[in-house]
Amino acid sequence: MPLPNEQEEKFENKSKMVLVGVYEQEEDGDRVYLAETEEAKAPRTADRFFLRWKWSSSFLVYGLLAFTYLLIIILLGLLLSNESKFSSEAKKLHKQLEMSKELFPCGSRSREWEYFDGRCYYFSLRKATWHTAKSLCAERNSSLVVIHDEAKQNFLESRTKNERYWIGLTDINEEGQWRWIDGISYLNNYKKWRQGEPNDHETKEDCAQIHEAGEWNDVPCNFQSFYACEKPLPS
Repeated sequence: MPLPNEQEEKFENKSKMVLVGVYEQEEDGDRVYLAETEEAKAPRTADRFFLRWKWSSSFLVYGLLAFTYLLIIILLGLLLSNESKFSSEAKKLHKQLEMSKELFPCGSRSREWEYFDGRCYYFSLRKATWHTAKSLCAERNSSLVVIHDEAKQNFLESRTKNERYWIGLTDINEEGQWRWIDGISYLNNYKKWRQGEPNDHETKEDCAQIHEAGEWNDVPCNFQSFYACEKPLPS
């Protein structure tokens, strides 16, 4: 039969074998107690750290998603606001353009031009020869006026009273064969010569002008006269 001391030793050894790696014996004065070993604590510490990291990561991800969503909403709001602003500005500019066309149908930068019946007219402030006048009109993207109906004739008369203005009519290429510079037939269209004109006085009168009274007269092309240009409405 084993002795009591041997039994206690075996029991003590058996207990230590079961608790090795999990608990360790610690003494505190007269007290002896078992404490969990660091090896046993480590897995739970790692688990707690992993869970903390997992929650932190999830919070960060959701936070970034929320921030991105908010940023997208702000950007969309700015885009819609700018689109509305641009649309308003475009409407305002369009309205101003329409008003400008009504006030200055020949162009706001061409206020010296006058509008009549779908075309624009310029009446010079200086005199020139017929050929120079033709070139000066061309520089303004226009041509000397041609007159094919009474309505235009009346308009020009109202603007050229008491002065002489060159028009786009000449027989310089062949005497007696008058031609409009736009190529429209002279023979079958409107005419308003002064009585007795054209007479080619002294065989030198090859260019036509509106006389003081509004009727046409043929004079030498090197005379100095005012001139009238015309052009289509700007597109």
